[in-house]
Amino acid sequence: MLLESLKGKTVGIAGCGGLGSNCAIALARIGIGKLIIADFDIIVQSNLNRQYFFIDQLGMYKVDALQTNIKRVNTDVIVEKHCLKLSTDNITQLFKNCDVIVEAFDLAEMKKMLIETVLTEMPEKFIISGSGMAGWGNNNTIKTINYEKLYICGDLTTEISENTPPLAPRVGIVANMQANQVVEILLNKQNQ
Repeated sequence: MLLESLKGKTVGIAGCGGLGSNCAIALARIGIGKLIIADFDIIVQSNLNRQYFFIDQLGMYKVDALQTNIKRVNTDVIVEKHCLKLSTDNITQLFKNCDVIVEAFDLAEMKKMLIETVLTEMPEKFIISGSGMAGWGNNNTIKTINYEKLYICGDLTTEISENTPPLAPRVGIVANMQANQVVEILLNKQNQ
């Protein structure tokens, strides 16, 4: 079966919030072999409207809680967790063995730093980013754009604000689009 080949694949997830936690769970459900997750943040109440965490996990580091949640979905997934802030100094070392890297940051400057680092220091790697998922509705504006080894999922315009907060439906759509793009890349690479 084609999905069996995913057991031998490794995906890096930079950020374990709305995009990262939901993308990781989707990949665990389909049997990805290994996830390398990195984040330095803890879970707070306001995260629960869009992130794959639970009330009893408030105050935990996101990487610890996400590892637990992944194992509850699929005990076969190997989870390598790093509780740290990603920087140009540690990205290449942490994600060097990944087949694909998922960008799942909130801040634009962190997104830019990760994408630039991967594209310049690891040009053989694919990177999948999320941009424009705040608010609700407008399903038909969400898409995936490809720029060689970079894929961007979202509407590419809707920014977080008081009137357009990040909410589970659109964040979840984009996170699942990222996971779907990971699978497409991995299975297409497998068939080449």
